[in-house]
Amino acid sequence: MDNTTQELTNDRWVWVIVQDPGKSEQIVGLQEKKTDVSFIPFFLEKEIALECSVNMPREPGNKYEVQAIFYGELVDTSAKNDFLLYLLDAEGVVLKKIHPKPNAPEITG
Repeated sequence: MDNTTQELTNDRWVWVIVQDPGKSEQIVGLQEKKTDVSFIPFFLEKEIALECSVNMPREPGNKYEVQAIFYGELVDTSAKNDFLLYLLDAEGVVLKKIHPKPNAPEITG
């Protein structure tokens, strides 16, 4: 287990991009073009999320903001909606792919 995974406990705050904050807000999910895999990008620090969010695809007319969420809540949300979790750095490089469902095989690549 690497240091990144060891830091991810259910009560740890992580950062996500939220579309339409306050109204019908939802956590932004993306899709890998090569594999067609749906995922939620998340970050360990707000500054990293802000830096990366500038280059993320956006739907015209929608407002986006970076918000904190407990890692455990993010795992539950992603599992219920069949999304994987991708921990990203400020440049959008995937640091870790996480399957939110218990007993799922580890994701490589």
